[in-house]
Amino acid sequence: MNLYVWNNTFWFELENLTRLFFPNEKIAVYKEFSEVREPYIFTELGDGITVRVKIGGFDEVRRADVQADNARNELATVQLLYRLLSRFSGIDQPWGLLTGVRPIKLMRKLCRELGEEAAAERFCGEYYVSPQKTALAQLTEKHEQKIISLSRPESFSLYVGIPFCPSRCSYCSFVMASVERARKLMDPYCDLLCEEIGETAQIASDLGLRLESVYFGGGTPTTLSDEQLDRVLGTVCRSFDLGTCREFTVEAGRPDTIDRERLCALKENKVDRISINPQTLNDSVLQKIGRKHTAAQFLQAFALARECGFDNINTDLIAGLPTDTEESFRRSLDTVLDLGASCVTVHTLCMKRAAKLTTEGKTLDRAEALTARAMVDYAQQTLTESGYIPYYLYRQTRMVGNLENVGWSKPGYESLYNVYVMDETHTILACGSGGVTKLRDPHSDYLQRVFNFKYPYEYIGRFEEMRQRKAEIKRFYGTICG
Repeated sequence: MNLYVWNNTFWFELENLTRLFFPNEKIAVYKEFSEVREPYIFTELGDGITVRVKIGGFDEVRRADVQADNARNELATVQLLYRLLSRFSGIDQPWGLLTGVRPIKLMRKLCRELGEEAAAERFCGEYYVSPQKTALAQLTEKHEQKIISLSRPESFSLYVGIPFCPSRCSYCSFVMASVERARKLMDPYCDLLCEEIGETAQIASDLGLRLESVYFGGGTPTTLSDEQLDRVLGTVCRSFDLGTCREFTVEAGRPDTIDRERLCALKENKVDRISINPQTLNDSVLQKIGRKHTAAQFLQAFALARECGFDNINTDLIAGLPTDTEESFRRSLDTVLDLGASCVTVHTLCMKRAAKLTTEGKTLDRAEALTARAMVDYAQQTLTESGYIPYYLYRQTRMVGNLENVGWSKPGYESLYNVYVMDETHTILACGSGGVTKLRDPHSDYLQRVFNFKYPYEYIGRFEEMRQRKAEIKRFYGTICG
């Protein structure tokens, strides 16, 4: 698809919006040109705002008056394009022309500026978000706000990355290494990770920061042996002041990595929330996406976690997985609810460009989008009726059906870390490969990032170089406090 942008600077939003309707095509953006080639979208800002879409036999133009400022001109241009592409395709996007990751932050901003009613009107009337998604955004924002209000100017959360998994799922593009290929790296990785944790804790203590939550992600942290887990978790417990810590989460994401010894290591090191993620309870779909466990193994792992004393267990499901059906998804969700999971996070399949599904030629299609939307609608209705509340929400590009990921929980079991990281409420100090420290100025929205090396072999081989980067944390706080 060719996108021609004349006399305006709106190409970023115009390209993102075009991608919603043409997710499998390359969008070529032209800011300087002497001719246009079909199929094309043409936008111009002159005496008025003009948008033309010419694709095959479809050729329509829409115009609007020039607005008082550039932001309003951009919105008007995007609105014209949305209406034309919706008319061409016959598709209304559930989130309208919104393409950002954090629609709840936008809703919160509008509620502060305009009030709840006017914010909802803008979502529906100007951004073309469906009434259902607008209501979901408002409800999620209210629950998020209760968690955000717990944070103080000196608050921070800790993220620890464990970049190992039993195997790579076909939809995954995260930086990770399979155990079969990276086993020899695991011990030296844990040794250095413990060093980094200890040094990060000293920095936090020197700055007088207050720990609110701890989150072990990956990868799959429980890919580590029970001894390795105990060593890394124990380092966190010994190094940080956990007296103010409200939540300690570990992703025990793959049921085939869970046993009594690992669960005991978690329990003995103050972990009070875990995530066991089957993604689906359909064995044929699990096999299709490269998961090396069965639905029965998930049920066994969940029961064992309960037996070991974990009463706050999150379970992830994914709507829109290849070969999954609406009926199959319903059975998966109903089973998880029968187990009494305290949290259920409903993701929508995201076709990430580096994932195996995408590189092997899987594309987004309309029928799958409609199926995914039916799955997500069922999840929202069923979880609401079962007493769960939506407490955080985010979106990604190339999601099947242009939907969203929502964390649902029983009241009182919300994950604080998920809210803090998605809202960018306060500083996140990250340890481990792939970790990104996000330094948040408590007096403004300013963020500064400090990156760890992505891959475990880089983390090990360039540890001293990475360690030096952490000095930026003290420089940052010295600047904002000075």
